[in-house]
Amino acid sequence: MPVHRLPEHHQGGPSRRGDPGGGVRVTTKLFGERVQRREDARLITGQGRFLDDLGANALAAAFVRSPHAHARIRDVDVSAALDVEGLVAIYTWEDLPGLLAEPLPLLIPHPALTHGRTGHALARDVVRHVGEPVVMVVAADRYVAEDACSLIEVDYEILKPVVGVEEAAEAVNLVHADVPGNVGAHLVQEVPSPEGLSAREAIEAAPHTLAFRLDIERSASMPLEGKGVYARWDADDQSLRVYSSTQTSTSVRMAVAAKLGLPLPKVEVIAPDVGGGFGVKIVHPWPEEILVPWAARLLDREVKWTEDRREHFISSAHERAQVHHVRVGFDDDGRVLGLDVNILHDHGAYTPYGIIVPIITSTQLVGPYKIGAYRVEFSSIYTNTVQVTPYRGAGRPQGVFCMERTMDRIAAHLGRDRTEVRAANFIQPGEFPYDQGMTFQDGRPLIYDSGDYPESLRMLKELIGWDSFPAMKAEAAAEGRAIGIGVGCYVEGTGVGPYEGGHVQITSDGRVHVSTGLTSQGQGHETVFAQIAATELGVPIEKVSVVTGDTRRFGYAVGTFASRAAVMSGNAIALACRKVRDKALKVAADALEADPRDLEITDGVVHVAGTPSASIPLATVAVLSNPLRYAFDKETQRATQFAGPQDDDRPPVADGEEPGMEGKDYYSPVRSTFASGMHAAIVETDPLTAEIKILRYVVVHDCGKLINPMIVEGQIHGGVGQGVGGALYEKMVYDEHGQLLNASFMDFLMPYATEVPRIETAHLETPSPLNPLGVKGAGEAGVIPVSAVIAAAIEDAEGITIDRMPISPSDLYSLRAETRLRKTQ
Repeated sequence: MPVHRLPEHHQGGPSRRGDPGGGVRVTTKLFGERVQRREDARLITGQGRFLDDLGANALAAAFVRSPHAHARIRDVDVSAALDVEGLVAIYTWEDLPGLLAEPLPLLIPHPALTHGRTGHALARDVVRHVGEPVVMVVAADRYVAEDACSLIEVDYEILKPVVGVEEAAEAVNLVHADVPGNVGAHLVQEVPSPEGLSAREAIEAAPHTLAFRLDIERSASMPLEGKGVYARWDADDQSLRVYSSTQTSTSVRMAVAAKLGLPLPKVEVIAPDVGGGFGVKIVHPWPEEILVPWAARLLDREVKWTEDRREHFISSAHERAQVHHVRVGFDDDGRVLGLDVNILHDHGAYTPYGIIVPIITSTQLVGPYKIGAYRVEFSSIYTNTVQVTPYRGAGRPQGVFCMERTMDRIAAHLGRDRTEVRAANFIQPGEFPYDQGMTFQDGRPLIYDSGDYPESLRMLKELIGWDSFPAMKAEAAAEGRAIGIGVGCYVEGTGVGPYEGGHVQITSDGRVHVSTGLTSQGQGHETVFAQIAATELGVPIEKVSVVTGDTRRFGYAVGTFASRAAVMSGNAIALACRKVRDKALKVAADALEADPRDLEITDGVVHVAGTPSASIPLATVAVLSNPLRYAFDKETQRATQFAGPQDDDRPPVADGEEPGMEGKDYYSPVRSTFASGMHAAIVETDPLTAEIKILRYVVVHDCGKLINPMIVEGQIHGGVGQGVGGALYEKMVYDEHGQLLNASFMDFLMPYATEVPRIETAHLETPSPLNPLGVKGAGEAGVIPVSAVIAAAIEDAEGITIDRMPISPSDLYSLRAETRLRKTQ
């Protein structure tokens, strides 16, 4: 049965949990509690250690980047820059050796990606978007490096750029000369109805049909800290240490070692504090992540590069831009009998991250619904714009916008309540696990593990006051105000594989040291992983320290993305803790002359159940686990030094046991878990200025068992904030020449705290049966349905069809004028 949690503003003090399993009795705020974030004190007092805080004496790198969206490089003339005082080196593609000169890796190949293309670390012959790196300069400082860059002359033959996904699909001009029609990938997935009808057959046979188009514009994640790389080479032992503001330090390590021809053990990659990622920092390697270490090794000097804001706009990654053509057939109750969606996806100039985004859009589009028959087709198209890689939500906001707008269209056509139409299509609680009949982004079946969508909707309607809203709307109208309400539902695949690992060590001072390979960008990993370890080991959370993103501590990992950290590393850490706990109980049992099954761990002390006096601290157990010169004094209950192994006739280490109180384990999922949620909003639109104000925003969220409800709510709030940006403000505007017209924070609008409403949250816990902790991911949930919800609310307030996002006041003003004009014709 699902577990309910009241909205935050209805909750009392933190509840106490009982035995979470495995014989560990919780004595402090641990798993499931609202533990304050442990990393915040350091960060808010200025003690953070970000990339640009490092390498004060390093040489600085800067880049000459293409000013053209599409051009052939005819010549690079560096002569004017050679006399700049403080210049150290200038590099073009021709200077790059071996694998460094080859194209960057295509990270996630797919059979449908028949024409995958990646760029070079430095452009070889052709540039394909504004901002592509052409020349790297290394100098005494960034000022000198930029001065030198300004003196380098690149002779370009300008080619016709391809801008806009529909223009690209017409294939008048080609982004890559060897890619016909600019189509990098084409994929169709089709699920027949239970009666065996195809989607198109089911639509034709349906009592009601609709056809329409929906658009989502291009946006970007814009972390406050851009990318950055700092490298130092140790000539004595031929080793390289790299610091990168990345979401995947272990993968950067692999790429750097491979591209530079170094043995993997000779390369260390560390993610310091990372000032936001949201997806843009999962690409590995970025050109700078291999060029800066290469230069550091070549010059035997420390080298650093930090991205400025314009560089981030024009040379990192964007997302979102898609066009959806929808045909749907449905019955008198609004049940979808057939759905056919054709998607055009703009993936920009290159596909370093494959076609993950449109795959997610096409498979997650169906949401919490049973679609009678479903056909989805997408074409992923090259354009002369910045490449597209996942941004928080990763294709789901587009899919949810498509599905939820479809549900609203059906309700409007039938004159039915929008929530009734959704309820008529819900997968029911007794139908889990539910197979949607498709293949998900992880290559495994799209099978939902758990959920209770009717209950989520009931909670949402109660929280927003759905049934009483018509009276509120009428009252506002009498006052000359236009308000509207919108709702949006989603399902999110989380915790994708293939694996993550965890290492846990208890040292002789009784402290617990936890490490995992994935990185942190503000998610609260230091807190939640400590909660897991403290719960599993029965120790105070103050005794637990957590390290992430440091290949010196943990060398193998996949990375932080796809709402996977809690599911993947959380379960790996729990499994590692259980290994350590079992070993601790064995060692303690031997010292206490007890059966391990009779022992408990409470507040870092192992004791016989029901006999607290028969106990031994975990610190002492840790000493005994490495019995080189120690014995256990039962009188003092302490480990004491002894002369040598001959003083004890027991072997120093039991058969099969390693010395030390530590353990490592990996977690690999059967398939993804599926979180879900529902959002609702009430908005008001100004009758004169068309300004859109969000009056209320509520969320019901289900990510399985909650490790820390406060951190989950923080993730939701941050996601909703980004969703508000995508719904009302954020849009990358390219002109016909492929120039990004709003490549600064003066022109690219983002919501401030004043534009993000108070967010009311309630939780529904339907534990996942797929992993030991019963958790699902939560990192992207807040952003996913926001555009759909706000579009529905504006439409309800205005009586105007909203079929594209984002929508600005000027867009709404124009829509009003167009609607009035149509009515007069």
